Amino acid sequence: MSKEAFKSGFVAIIGRPNVGKSTLLNRFVGQKIAIMSDKAQTTRNRIQGVLTTDQAQIVFIDTPGIHKPKHALGDFMVNTAYSALKGVDAVLFVVNAAEKMGPGDRLIMERIQNVKVPVFLVINKIDLVKPDDLLPIIEGYQAVRSFDQVFPISATQGNNVPELVAKLQEALPEGPKYYPDSQIMDHPEYFVVAEFIREKILLLTQEEIPHSVAVQVQSMQRNENGKIEVQASIIVERKSQKGIIIGAGGQMIKKIGQLARRDIEQLLDDKVYLDLWVKVQKNWRDRQTNLSDFGYRPDNY
Repeated sequence: MSKEAFKSGFVAIIGRPNVGKSTLLNRFVGQKIAIMSDKAQTTRNRIQGVLTTDQAQIVFIDTPGIHKPKHALGDFMVNTAYSALKGVDAVLFVVNAAEKMGPGDRLIMERIQNVKVPVFLVINKIDLVKPDDLLPIIEGYQAVRSFDQVFPISATQGNNVPELVAKLQEALPEGPKYYPDSQIMDHPEYFVVAEFIREKILLLTQEEIPHSVAVQVQSMQRNENGKIEVQASIIVERKSQKGIIIGAGGQMIKKIGQLARRDIEQLLDDKVYLDLWVKVQKNWRDRQTNLSDFGYRPDNY
């Protein structure tokens, strides 16, 4: 019995700001990895999310929203978004069903006119419009450019997303696994969160704790209460340092958690439950090199 060949490839998610690209990426990978904001929050400004199934591995590239740049940073973001189109195997052009087609949408359609790979029109937020309104919306976009496939979806509710994934899988070429099965992102948003926690430790403990303290985020996923549950370990080298971070009656770690959670909630634009643990790992710097270099430095912003 011949086994079906494994497929893999890169898919760019492109569209105007706030059409739901990040929400869609999070839906694809089943976990919140993308920042829910169109601000330039990261150095790369492109987030890669990885979906691995038995038949395929799809690497999604989420791009900054394409807009008319007002400054050099805006130019950089738009160029970053367009550069995501190079070397991909498919493009998802995401639009908002609840908003009329605008100049931004037309600009993107113009720019993707000569793309040689399949381009899918993804009409998001269908939960905000009447079913009867869908056909005129689809026809409006198809009048400007033809698309290989059209998918009306709701990224927040998941409608039609499995069908979209199945079609993407079909469109991909045969290829290898680029990432391990368990990996869902190449972009260190985990490390942005880790840096927030580390920053609060240094802020609150000052000279008592060496700057070599490390933070590792083990997991970030939505719990049954709808909050993003972040589990993180604070790694120190000595027992005495652990005592300082926990503080009398657990007051210090509580304060670290409160301040860090505020920043993380702002970053993720969501409610966060932060679970912090303190671990003593003697000479961890010798065994887990560059741990303290994870994440973004303030001067990278």
